[in-house]
Amino acid sequence: MNDCYTSPLSTRYAGKEMQYLFSPDMKFTTFHRLWIALARAEQKMGVNISDEQIAEMEAHVNDIDYEAAAEYERKLRHDVMAHIHAWGDICPKARPIIHLGATSCYVGDNTDMIIMREALKVVRKKLLKVLENLSEFALRWKDEPTLAYTHLQPAQLTTVGKRATLWMYDLTMDVEDLDHVANSLCLLGSKGTTGTQASFAELFDGDEKKVQKAEELIAKEMGFPKVVPVSGQTYSRKFDSRVLSVLSGIAQSAYKFSNDMRLLQSFKEMEEPFEKNQIGSSAMPYKRNPMRSERIGALCRFVIADALNPAVTASTQWMERTLDDSANKRLSVPEAFLAIDAVLNLYINVTSGMVVYPRMIAKRVAAELPFMASENILMNAVRKGGDRQDLHERIRIHSIAAGKRVKEEGLENDLLERICADPAFQTTMEELLPVLDSHNYVGLAPRQTEEFVKNVVKPLLESGEVGAGNEIVV
Repeated sequence: MNDCYTSPLSTRYAGKEMQYLFSPDMKFTTFHRLWIALARAEQKMGVNISDEQIAEMEAHVNDIDYEAAAEYERKLRHDVMAHIHAWGDICPKARPIIHLGATSCYVGDNTDMIIMREALKVVRKKLLKVLENLSEFALRWKDEPTLAYTHLQPAQLTTVGKRATLWMYDLTMDVEDLDHVANSLCLLGSKGTTGTQASFAELFDGDEKKVQKAEELIAKEMGFPKVVPVSGQTYSRKFDSRVLSVLSGIAQSAYKFSNDMRLLQSFKEMEEPFEKNQIGSSAMPYKRNPMRSERIGALCRFVIADALNPAVTASTQWMERTLDDSANKRLSVPEAFLAIDAVLNLYINVTSGMVVYPRMIAKRVAAELPFMASENILMNAVRKGGDRQDLHERIRIHSIAAGKRVKEEGLENDLLERICADPAFQTTMEELLPVLDSHNYVGLAPRQTEEFVKNVVKPLLESGEVGAGNEIVV
């Protein structure tokens, strides 16, 4: 359909698995499963519901008449009642007991909780795939010296692999946050109109144990070990806020990575994958733009901003519930998941094929290394009998002169030549060569990289399924 708006999250970005979880088919078949679970629990508690009625619903769990539901909603102005009637037409024997004792949030909120639980599983798998890609990259490049920056100014050296551990560490915290929130998710259960379960108490003739047992049976059938202990008509909207806060955290981590990649590509030290026939610019054929990293940043910005929606919704609910949450939830929660899925698909794609240019890295290191090696040169000169304070001042003056030559005249850094020409240092270029081995200035970076992957990342990779990472990225 080209004559109406469709979300690019569906047409361009998010993967099929995540799109299915927020599809009408997933939503309404889950409604059906919840109505079956309700009927089965009520039957066990003595309500007059036949095996034949339950069997009929089970036989039609995947049957949805969208046209009939739309027609009913036009008449009834109520989406849940529309689907009750539409499914009742498909299941005429069960029609009298569908949704018995329940309120709309029984199917609405329980379905939302189920979908968020399943969506977080998809997110976790893809997070682990990114970590797997980055851990392989980090170990491969753990010994490669590169400039480290503070304030985006050359500071000291690190290694290419060690820098990747910074990206990974952010993601490990995201996995921890995701696991905490995912493990806290509870089914709403069968709480009734205002959370008091009054309708179920009436249905079970005031037997509180049956009310409790029925809810436990429903939760067990839907795969939840527990239900919320108390509620109004809905589960607390803080659940939505907490879930989207996790997604926002992932977006923050991915955004940081994408910015670093864009900078490194500008420095010509690293590049994201570039396809054989890919066009970087319609005007400049030579361009190799970091378009995937840029897209990561764009989508992350959307997720971070979107996380504000459920926070506002949670804070503005009145008493036991108001309906100003519904329209916002329909947009904010699915789109956050679809967007973060797209982010992770891109993150997987980029990290599976990052290109490193060691010679360009070495060239940039060489341009700055004389400044970084000056302290070692100073120490060697002192060992030969020089005055530390005098030598320090001489290096400062030579460094300023060499820096001026580079910045103002566009010439090579000649600090070492200046030092060799200064008799106070009693040294030659041949003697300085060992001092200029860049591997001497990376500290414990290689060891830190190995230990981080072994002690932090590997246990996470072994804790659950790692995504395949085969989503198509345009």
